[in-house]
Amino acid sequence: MNGVRIRKAEISDAEQILNIYSYYVKNTAVTFEYEVPGIEEFRKRIEKTLLRYPYIAAEYEGRIVGYAYAGSFNGRKAYDWSAETTVYVEKDFCRCGIGQKLYKALEKILADMGITNLYACIGVPETEDEYLTRNSLEFHKHSGFKIAGEFHKCGYKFERWYNMVWAEKIIGIHSEKQSNIISFSQLISDKGYDLNYD
Repeated sequence: MNGVRIRKAEISDAEQILNIYSYYVKNTAVTFEYEVPGIEEFRKRIEKTLLRYPYIAAEYEGRIVGYAYAGSFNGRKAYDWSAETTVYVEKDFCRCGIGQKLYKALEKILADMGITNLYACIGVPETEDEYLTRNSLEFHKHSGFKIAGEFHKCGYKFERWYNMVWAEKIIGIHSEKQSNIISFSQLISDKGYDLNYD
C-alpha cells in the first residue's frame, strides 16, 4: 500500500492506537484480553515499552492505521537478547501489506539493538470461528517465524477454548561473547538513525 509511513509512536498517539486495539478486544480472540484498557492505562503501556523497546506506528494520510511493538520475552537477565513482538492493523486496512511493513521495520530496529531472537504469542483455534482464524499464524509464518510450541485449550474467551502458539524467528548471531543490548531510546538518540521507513 503506497503512502504509508512508519514512524516511532508517541504517547500522544495512545487514543488512535487504542481505537485500533479495542476492536480486537471486543470482537475477536486475537487478544485474550477481556476488557478494553482505559486511555491512561494504555498511555502507561506505551510509555513503559518505549523505555527500552520500540513502539512504532503506520500512518496513512495523517491517521494511524496500524502499530507494532516489542517487549521483554522474560524478565530474567539471560533472556535479554530475546524479544516478544506484537502487531495490530486497523480492521479496514488488513491485507494491505501494512502488517508486513511494520514487522520489517520492527525487525530492523530490534536487530540494530542487538536482539537475536523474536517470539510471537499467537492465539489459534482448533476450528476457525467468527472470533478467531489462523490468519495471524499464517502472517507470522509468511514473515519467517516458525512454530516453537503449542499450548492446548489454554485461553477461554467468548465461551470458547483456544490454543496458543509460540512462534520464533532468529534474526541475529549467537556468540560466546555476546554484546550488550542497546535500548531503543539510546538507539534513536544516536545521530543519523532513521526511523522513517517509507
